[in-house]
Amino acid sequence: MLKKETLKFIKEVAENNNREWFAENKPRYEEAKEDTLKLVAALIPELAKVDPLISSETDPKKSLMRIYRDVRFSKNKDPYKNNFGIWFSAKSKGGNEPGYYLHIQPGKSFIAGGYWMPEAPHVKLIRQEIDYNIDEFKSIIEAKAFKANFTLGKTNALKNAPKGYDPADPNIEFLKLKSFEATMPLKDEDFFKPDLVNKLISSFATIQPLVAFLRNAIEQ
Repeated sequence: MLKKETLKFIKEVAENNNREWFAENKPRYEEAKEDTLKLVAALIPELAKVDPLISSETDPKKSLMRIYRDVRFSKNKDPYKNNFGIWFSAKSKGGNEPGYYLHIQPGKSFIAGGYWMPEAPHVKLIRQEIDYNIDEFKSIIEAKAFKANFTLGKTNALKNAPKGYDPADPNIEFLKLKSFEATMPLKDEDFFKPDLVNKLISSFATIQPLVAFLRNAIEQ
């Protein structure tokens, strides 16, 4: 579980998103970071049992994303993120591939799995896989545990049927997708419970079939 101070610090970063405040509170940041890394370290070996392509020897620091924002090409010039993002995949840090994500942000935390906004060649391969193996895909997203906990994102989708696909296809809503991820919200109090690791790993296990399906699609 996490310390309440960790979520409190993240909340205060959002309220005081400037370099002067952050510098004054740097020791608090280091404590929050170490607390989060302890959670990551506890998750990695358990996730490796769920997904054999995740190495149990992964360095936790390679999964925890930087809190510093790249503002060079953004209108939002806030120097810091208002969350801790944790990414697990076979390539780990920087891997543009299917994987698992934990977002820690007071009032807006969630767990996710899949492939967020893949590049065009991978989108094409995933569409083909969904088209060819629609029964397998639907068995994953319609599984009881999946439907009870996760929502398949559909906001990033084409308005019209992609080239080469019939607009009347009964599964066209899936073929229009440009991003393939499922999310489940988390409450702040979830992070303070002793069973946090078990809850997160159970959730990752629920979305592992989706991650595996997407991996298979782009590796053929």
